[in-house]
Amino acid sequence: MDQGIIDKIEKLRSELSQYNYEYHVLDNPSVPDTEYDMLLHELIRLEEQYPELVTADSPTQRIGGQAIDLFEKVVHTYPMLSLGNAFNEGDLKDFDQRVKQDVDQISYVCELKIDGLAVSLHYENGMFIKGATRGDGSVGEDITHNLKTIKAIPLKLSEPVTMEVRGEAFMPKASFEKVNEQREKNGEELFANPRNAAAGSLRQLDPKIVAKRDLSFFVYGIPNAEEFSIQKHSEALDYLQKLGFKTNTFRKTCNSIDEVIEYIENWKEKRPTLPYEIDGIVIKVDEYSTQKKLGTTAKVPRWAIAFKFPAEEVITKLVDIELSVGRTGVVTPTAILEPVRVAGTVVKRASLHNEDLIKEKDIRIGDTVVIRKAGDIIPEVVNVLLDRRTGEEQPFSMPTHCPSCEHELVRIAGEVALRCVNPFCPSQIREGLIHFASRDAMNIDGLGERVVAQLFEAKLITTFTDLYKLTKEQLLSLERFGEKSADKLISAIHISKENSLEKLLFGLGIRHVGAKAAKTLAQHFHSIDQLMAASVEEIRTINEIGDKMAQSINEYFSKDEVKELIETFKTLGVNTEYKGILIENIDTNSLFAGKTVVLTGKLEQMTRSEAKKQLEALGAKVAGSVSKSTDLVIAGEAAGSKLDAARKLNIEVWDEERMIKELQPQ
Repeated sequence: MDQGIIDKIEKLRSELSQYNYEYHVLDNPSVPDTEYDMLLHELIRLEEQYPELVTADSPTQRIGGQAIDLFEKVVHTYPMLSLGNAFNEGDLKDFDQRVKQDVDQISYVCELKIDGLAVSLHYENGMFIKGATRGDGSVGEDITHNLKTIKAIPLKLSEPVTMEVRGEAFMPKASFEKVNEQREKNGEELFANPRNAAAGSLRQLDPKIVAKRDLSFFVYGIPNAEEFSIQKHSEALDYLQKLGFKTNTFRKTCNSIDEVIEYIENWKEKRPTLPYEIDGIVIKVDEYSTQKKLGTTAKVPRWAIAFKFPAEEVITKLVDIELSVGRTGVVTPTAILEPVRVAGTVVKRASLHNEDLIKEKDIRIGDTVVIRKAGDIIPEVVNVLLDRRTGEEQPFSMPTHCPSCEHELVRIAGEVALRCVNPFCPSQIREGLIHFASRDAMNIDGLGERVVAQLFEAKLITTFTDLYKLTKEQLLSLERFGEKSADKLISAIHISKENSLEKLLFGLGIRHVGAKAAKTLAQHFHSIDQLMAASVEEIRTINEIGDKMAQSINEYFSKDEVKELIETFKTLGVNTEYKGILIENIDTNSLFAGKTVVLTGKLEQMTRSEAKKQLEALGAKVAGSVSKSTDLVIAGEAAGSKLDAARKLNIEVWDEERMIKELQPQ
């Protein structure tokens, strides 16, 4: 290998890492973006030419590698506890009094509570090796491939330490606006807020998607800081900054709860000026010896608390009330608002839920209203400012007929919702088609809400069965469809024909029948014909199927149009039989009967799918993750975090040989 090439690659890496640190950690770039991009492209070119020289800490590793199939579980060495909440000054003073019962002299560190996703990062000899979500606090998910794309997370520390750190991954406001602008152009559903956008991004299986979303990160602690001879939380933050992490510089050490309250009041006012969202202030006892003395409850530490800002309320005008019809026929009113910014996003609409709520709050078209986001997510109308009424406001009454098809609306006894019961209502059909194609139903990849709406408006689909008559030529006549996307959708529709019966049953949208009930029905009746022929009494005898559901199923399949629909499905080659293990074929006397089993690692003598099928045939429930309710873990080669979790929870572990032996007929 030419030493000149090696030196050039190392020089490029060093320069790019420094420029990245200046831009994403110090917020003080020394070179323009164009120069950084030019150097990065040069490094990418050289590493592609000499792949043996690629290292884990290279800046090129941030652009996203290969997609993964699933997230592996990670057991946290130190639990990632959530914090107790304070909502007012009284709560804070109560917290202070509880702390002072055990300690006389106290100091607190106050930090901005970043509205993102808590993550754990692991470094070995200064190199980033693994990152995980908080999960349930004990077990999270391995998202290393996505965290590597966040430029504020160092791939290599300034010292060769082996350690775990905790922090918050988040999406800055500018990134959020940019992502939603692109999603709107693509006809995709917009993210509700930056936190949802960050969480959704970090759960992508393809890191290249995450790399485009410009997430950032603040580190906020070391779970075992005392092992590094650090005595205070404030000192830990200083040390982390020295190692190359991005810490929030607005933190402050306070010597009294009054100073804490003053800090909080200051940031209540300054909150909108930040380039990222915060939803409160975190207050921690500074000294680790005091933290240790105070200890924790079963759920939260006694030495820390999170002050939550009240939901931001703003005033705007309600200019109209719009009605929408869902797939079950429920008519829902929505407030159309003069656009206003609330909790980081522009809000134009707010749900009014039903007619009773509108009457209870006396909401009229033209009213000046107070709105907020429930849980900082869903916009809602809090109340009307009656003193601002001019007399021109218009009272609102729910219609007597469906706004989509003009069929008469009904209110079913015991329900507050008005419902359209016309099975040919266009809005219900469109929403029903979206549900039919969804993941838990027929799982037709590429057939999302936007595409369904496009096909429906072009009158290419009006019923479920129309999907199976679509041609490539029809798709190519539509906007945004090219050869590749048309072929892909036709293939996905064709593949869905082979689904087991429960997917079809759930996709039909029968009232009260969820995904779990659909599988139960499929297991018992084996085919859609047998289910259609069953009486209400036969259906209600099945465990977990109640009277309401039995009646609903019987009524649905008694309709002539439904019978015709099922026959058309059969003609088009859509499977109407259950492909899983039949109830009567399950061996309830086997060793596995009633046990929850988790498979992990690579099996040599059969695939995981084959093992799952055999275990279920013997009465086992095969789960995807390890928990306290797991009875048995079967570990193949290279078993990872699931095996670790099993050992930590003292769950019985078998190897593949033992499983094969027990699966054999005795």
